[in-house]
Amino acid sequence: MDKEDTMNILVTGGCGFIGSNFIRYFLREHPSTKIFNLDKLTYAGNPANLRDVESDARYKFVYGDICDAMLVKDLLKKEHIQTIVHFAAESHVDRSITDASYFIRTNVLGTFTLLDAALSESVDRFIHISTDEVYGSINKGSFGESDPLNPSSPYSASKASSDLIARSYFITHGLPVIITRCTNNYGPYQYPEKFIPLFITNLLEGKKVPVYGSGTNVRDWIHVLDHCRAIDCVLQSGNSGEIYNIGGDNERSNLEITHKILNSLDKDDSWIEYVKDRPGHDFRYSLDSSKLKSLGWNLESSFEEGLCETIEWYKSNTWWWHPLKHPQ
Repeated sequence: MDKEDTMNILVTGGCGFIGSNFIRYFLREHPSTKIFNLDKLTYAGNPANLRDVESDARYKFVYGDICDAMLVKDLLKKEHIQTIVHFAAESHVDRSITDASYFIRTNVLGTFTLLDAALSESVDRFIHISTDEVYGSINKGSFGESDPLNPSSPYSASKASSDLIARSYFITHGLPVIITRCTNNYGPYQYPEKFIPLFITNLLEGKKVPVYGSGTNVRDWIHVLDHCRAIDCVLQSGNSGEIYNIGGDNERSNLEITHKILNSLDKDDSWIEYVKDRPGHDFRYSLDSSKLKSLGWNLESSFEEGLCETIEWYKSNTWWWHPLKHPQ
């Protein structure tokens, strides 16, 4: 697929953190593209994430639910959608522990509804965005794409289920599906219930930061724009039916990240509040991204620079996050 080819792309969940960054990135990098953003605008779907592109003639917002089969099929047909990039998902582990029903509905039934409509309308490309959490925890080494799935939370179990359904549509029906599994993202427009923005905004408001357990759990971190570039690479050069891991080559303990944020905001350890560990809390995630790198993708953002830029973004954009943390 040539970079300048005209494409009509459906992005699901485009008002979320990664989806909105992807839309902004893709419009910039592919000027001939037209993007349709289907979003239900649940609590984490924020139209303000795309305020700067909402008047762009190449962008159109569509309010709706990915579980609405008639709406999805009509949208694909009416707008001549060639490619689907499927971000829409419930994604907060703590919420899935409290009530998993929303996760099963959106992540499993919603993905099935999209796949079925894509098959009916002969879509050329279906990129299913997943997570490293489907593999579960690993003490040593890194997960490859062929490793078994071993999810620990209702959230990761629902994503693993959606991965299997997506892959089945390639094997059974020949639908050109590609699955990507990415490590923890950070960057601008991330909903402030997530680890890094929660800690930044808490400290900016003079509140302590809650660290689970001893804070020794390890995650791999990638800047959201490196993730967007990886999806673009897979969209252009990936092979249908394949799974591609997207890693950040930046494994850090939660406590190490906490200290970096504290230092950047001139705070000491007295701002840490250790809280009871999350049930089923995976200790370490790690991905082998060599398959993706063989397509020509590489990381561009260093973690130190990216985290500093992210902290500055939250400091400068109180208008964006304050209403989310303190709704009227």
